[in-house]
Amino acid sequence: MKNLVLILTAFCHYFSAAAQEFDTRPTVGLFAGAMNYQGDLKPNSFTFQHSNLIVSVIARKPLNRWFALRGGFTIGKVVAADKYNRDYLQLRNLSFASGIKEIFTALEVDLLDISTKKFTPYAYGGIVLFHFNPYTLDANNEKVFLQPLSTEGQGLPDYPDRKVYKLTQFAAAFGGGLRIAVSGCTSLSLEFSQRKTFTDYLDDVSTSYIDQNKLLAAKGPQSVALAFRGDEIHPPSSYPPDGEQRGTPTEADWYYFFGLSADISINCLGGKLSGLFNGGGGRAKYSRCPTVY
Repeated sequence: MKNLVLILTAFCHYFSAAAQEFDTRPTVGLFAGAMNYQGDLKPNSFTFQHSNLIVSVIARKPLNRWFALRGGFTIGKVVAADKYNRDYLQLRNLSFASGIKEIFTALEVDLLDISTKKFTPYAYGGIVLFHFNPYTLDANNEKVFLQPLSTEGQGLPDYPDRKVYKLTQFAAAFGGGLRIAVSGCTSLSLEFSQRKTFTDYLDDVSTSYIDQNKLLAAKGPQSVALAFRGDEIHPPSSYPPDGEQRGTPTEADWYYFFGLSADISINCLGGKLSGLFNGGGGRAKYSRCPTVY
């Protein structure tokens, strides 16, 4: 029995010492970069044409040498227009923009030991709650929000299968990057992130055109004017018939971003803040091993 206790105690001391070598202090960081989207008005993947600024505040809590929890808040904007789209889609002449606000949480995994290598590639996956609200500029250059216009018959009694889309929804989050330890307090990361939404209405385009007379009666002339804008270009086109394809409902929209972040350890921001997150200690606390007599 005593030999078993000695063996267990030796293992305890070994793993305790190994664990204490790794710093589990939380960090906070600021991310800035370029944001864009992929959908019916920009079918091409991973282009940064017409990108916009994105800013995130990110908090990380390392769990051990390989895994960390991360979460934060992001503000950005996505835009697109058919005039930059594929040739056959330019006749539709639609455009949109939307602010994006999201909160997110994810599990992150390092591929190398940053405590010894001083850098590591990493990947993460998680969930996002985001808010969007697509709008466009009308012929008079006035800002008009699109969801209330029911441009594809959403919410109209003649089209009961088309529900009004929610402006706050969940998305899957995943991405990866390269983190470099600059000092004991700070690190820099280069990161690419994607958000797979579960809506096809990030750009207010998804299914097919509806009868313009029904749309006119239900929502007024502005809705008809912004559901199809081919009459604003030369040569002009007439409003498509009921049921003609307007978007691709089988493919949900995405948004993505790429940029740099700088992270700093909570302990380096001051004693009181450090104590709030770590109970006053800069390292993770571990149970003491039993004493053998």
